[in-house]
Amino acid sequence: MNPANLNSAAALAEKPLTGVRVLDLTHAYSGPFCTMHLADQGAEVIKLEIPGKGDQCRNWDPIKNGASGYFAYINRNKLGLTLDLKSEKGKEIFKELICHVDVLCENFRVGTMEKLGLGYETLKELNPRLIYASISGFGLEGPEAQRPCYDIVAQAMGGLMSMTGFEDNIVKVGPAIADSYSGTYLSLGIMMALFQRERTGMGRRLDVSMVDTVFSVLETGVVQYTIGGIISGPVGNRDPVIAPFDAYRAKDGVCVVACGTDKFFSTLCGVMGKPELADDPRFSSNSLRCANYSELKAIIEDWTTRLSLEELERLILAAGIPFGKVQNTAQACASDFIQRRNMLWTVEDPAFDEPVQVPGTPIKIHGCEDRVQRPAPGIGQHNEEILSGLLGKSAGEIEALRTEQVI
Repeated sequence: MNPANLNSAAALAEKPLTGVRVLDLTHAYSGPFCTMHLADQGAEVIKLEIPGKGDQCRNWDPIKNGASGYFAYINRNKLGLTLDLKSEKGKEIFKELICHVDVLCENFRVGTMEKLGLGYETLKELNPRLIYASISGFGLEGPEAQRPCYDIVAQAMGGLMSMTGFEDNIVKVGPAIADSYSGTYLSLGIMMALFQRERTGMGRRLDVSMVDTVFSVLETGVVQYTIGGIISGPVGNRDPVIAPFDAYRAKDGVCVVACGTDKFFSTLCGVMGKPELADDPRFSSNSLRCANYSELKAIIEDWTTRLSLEELERLILAAGIPFGKVQNTAQACASDFIQRRNMLWTVEDPAFDEPVQVPGTPIKIHGCEDRVQRPAPGIGQHNEEILSGLLGKSAGEIEALRTEQVI
């Protein structure tokens, strides 16, 4: 691009991944969440599904008018292609496609692609610039590699479940964050590999494990053990190493207050009308506040339960202390903040009988449109467009493939 045009309206409007083509073999959540990020930022993502069957999450709630809201959310902005990879003709077409894509994403059980004769070592011979990106439960090598995995397994084995809940009541984190994080990590890895390929021309093999992912987001949990010898357990809503940093009851609900510094705590003491607490020998440092937290929480909650959420918000925010009301999903969806940030996208999806709303992208790139470009595809919706436009197949050839159930 001409440097003189770098700040033109057209240049700013072009999404950063425009021109990148991704062949998406993923299913369920972690992989489609990865490719959703890529599609949202302009990549041409071709979602490949089994003819007549499709992705397993097409049957996941909420179901309306026979269509899955779950599928609509994480597969927006993608094209739909069906292909039977167990058939020889399907494999031939797949290999043709590989020569026209930048990235392949898959989250099959480890070894599946190799059994089909479509593993990385085979495909990189066809396209040396290929970025071959995989999500698995336990990584691509080792004795656990072929074990099946879902989010709850990764949360359990990665150490997270042992740190969430109250006392001995172990619970998983509600949303499937092992999938969300591993999908986001893989999209980040793809960006890194694309950047390196721009400089070197070299393709890459990417390997993201869901258990690795969970382990990597334990925050202080790992170093508390490796450095301090402490095994972190469930502590409810409080932070394990900062106090006060917790949820507190109000007259009409629950709020969170986060005092990450001594200054924040001292200020909170003043707001509560108890400035002497800042110098109390039980609470004069963060370590002491953590050690004596049960006493401190009782004092804070004695104050918060006398006030409404609105009163607490006004007082605490006026003092500059991090504060938030605990909101359910309906309240979050209706909040001015979520609305202003355009975090609910309206999708005109023909699979539903009315427009539906799904979470938008948190990656806001100024100058680019922040909205859905296309709804999630129907099964094989873009077969003709892809096979004729990309591979040059004739209408007769495509009809023959359909008759033979290759597509």
